[in-house]
Amino acid sequence: MANDTAIVIMAKYPQAGKTKTRLCPPLNQQQAAEFYSALLQDTINLVAHLENVDVAIAISPPEAQQYFAEIVPPGCLLLPVKGTDIGECLIAALSGLLERGYQKAIALNSDGPTLPPLFLVQAIHKLDGVDLVIGPAEDGGYYLIGMKRIIPEIFQAIDWSTQMVLPQTLERVSDLSMSVRLLPAWYDVDTPEDLARIASELQILPVGSLEHTRLALSRFNRTSTDA
Repeated sequence: MANDTAIVIMAKYPQAGKTKTRLCPPLNQQQAAEFYSALLQDTINLVAHLENVDVAIAISPPEAQQYFAEIVPPGCLLLPVKGTDIGECLIAALSGLLERGYQKAIALNSDGPTLPPLFLVQAIHKLDGVDLVIGPAEDGGYYLIGMKRIIPEIFQAIDWSTQMVLPQTLERVSDLSMSVRLLPAWYDVDTPEDLARIASELQILPVGSLEHTRLALSRFNRTSTDA
């Protein structure tokens, strides 16, 4: 453990027909899985470039560990997790970090690599004075949650993958009389509209940024043109 803060990226093994299916169309099932892999790798790069932060990957399903071992940078911690829902996977991932001695554990989604790095830096600093830090997602969930001790109640009885995730979580925080700071809102790439948005963002971001996402979109565009 090189630092007192770790950010764990909540990752899934990309599978055609099971991954990012809401992007089909315009993508086909194989392209959607490949695009998720690109988003994931650029998210890993986003965190890996932060200073004084250790990088971890929460792997689901656990048997996909070899795939992740081949795409992560040296020193990245792999945390296989199991759970019946997102909440149980978050508990497992954050607990795994805190039990290893990290003072701050932050979970981050794996499909929003255009997130400004400043938001992650803010999350780390804001945790100094509160129990929780949350990054609201524009779809009603959250892209980030961080804490200094595990709080299982925050993740229980939540309607995951709905617009109720953030309101229910904040209600739970209030019920527990815990302090929380919110980051600026950001988006996940889940829908065709999100796909168009990130393609548009890439036109104004530095040319060398998000190399995997750029390559994937370029490849899909070539395939579409050839067809």
